[in-house]
Amino acid sequence: MESPEDKPKGLLLLIAGIKGAIGSTLAIAVQALQHDPESVLPYLMTAQKLAFLGDPGQIKLAGWDRSDTPLEAAVGQHHVLNGVDWEIYAEALAQIPIQRSPDSGSALPEQVQQLKTQFQAFLATYPDHFVVFVNLLPAGPCHDLARCATLDDVLDQGSGFEVPDLAYVIAAIESGVPVVNFTPNEVEIPAVVQQARLKGVPLAGRDGKTGQTYLKVVLASALRARKLLVNGWYSVNILGNADGENLMDPNHAACKLTNKTGVLDQVLGYTPGQRRYGASTHKVAIDFYAPRGDAKEAWDVIDFEGVFGLGMSLRLNLQGRDSILAVPLVLDLARWMAAADRVKRSGPVPELAFYFKQGIENHGPETFEDQLAALDKLEKDVS
Repeated sequence: MESPEDKPKGLLLLIAGIKGAIGSTLAIAVQALQHDPESVLPYLMTAQKLAFLGDPGQIKLAGWDRSDTPLEAAVGQHHVLNGVDWEIYAEALAQIPIQRSPDSGSALPEQVQQLKTQFQAFLATYPDHFVVFVNLLPAGPCHDLARCATLDDVLDQGSGFEVPDLAYVIAAIESGVPVVNFTPNEVEIPAVVQQARLKGVPLAGRDGKTGQTYLKVVLASALRARKLLVNGWYSVNILGNADGENLMDPNHAACKLTNKTGVLDQVLGYTPGQRRYGASTHKVAIDFYAPRGDAKEAWDVIDFEGVFGLGMSLRLNLQGRDSILAVPLVLDLARWMAAADRVKRSGPVPELAFYFKQGIENHGPETFEDQLAALDKLEKDVS
């Protein structure tokens, strides 16, 4: 048993994309946990769990970004916290250590080496902390690096792709740091997962399930339990932040749309529309609409049938706040992963499927009730 003196004094989150909308909002939330915990703590699923990790108010941040804008200025630019007195934390934000992201034009092995050096420096600065890496980089184009048999193949062939996430994830694994992939980008390719197992590093991801997809899993699970057959599901999303603008590039949206559409087949156990129409009738659209800013909106039209094949329909309109929904999940995931690392879990942690649109290797629980049960089991296993 570890003595109280040996216990880590807190949790360090290393964030790629720390000046983005989610990252900068996360920075304010971490400060609020220290000075105004009731504004954040009640919204964490792990608030009353994992006590051995210490007080959530002891969480610290560091990270990377390609922007030269100071973090405190980035908070204002994203307009997420309008109406919140976040300026009182500006001085503390200026003290957060942030490194410049590697040059995306350099070869992948060079990026990994630079990041490994920076990971080691962070670990040396915070030797008495649990450390977790969180990927919050923008959605990027899909790639076919899953065909690479080894990590050396990935490093060799990855230089021909735009895969900044992969450099961070490989560097984190090589440094023994748990990884949370909150982005839709595919970094959990087989060679990387195998390396994580060899290094004894836990992985969680991909694509944080914050709003529409979360409710889709809840509703689809309820329809499945009630034996109501879904004949079609149409989803549309509008958002006006940098994420929404980035997703207007079809190459950047492709993986995100794949993650969002793949969820429903898994939860229902069949493809909507396949029996009646011979093809999938699950449609997802994303559109950039500047007036929305970070306050995204989503509509869902769900067509289903009951006995005698008689049709019914359900409409859902979510008016959410993208970063406000995401930040508590990031904090929860970081705490879960620190706990998993503490008990020497390695490779994918499928019990965390609750938090993601797409699990690693598709081995996670699928329905809402199964995902909650998996979290309960995980708590027992890591405590």
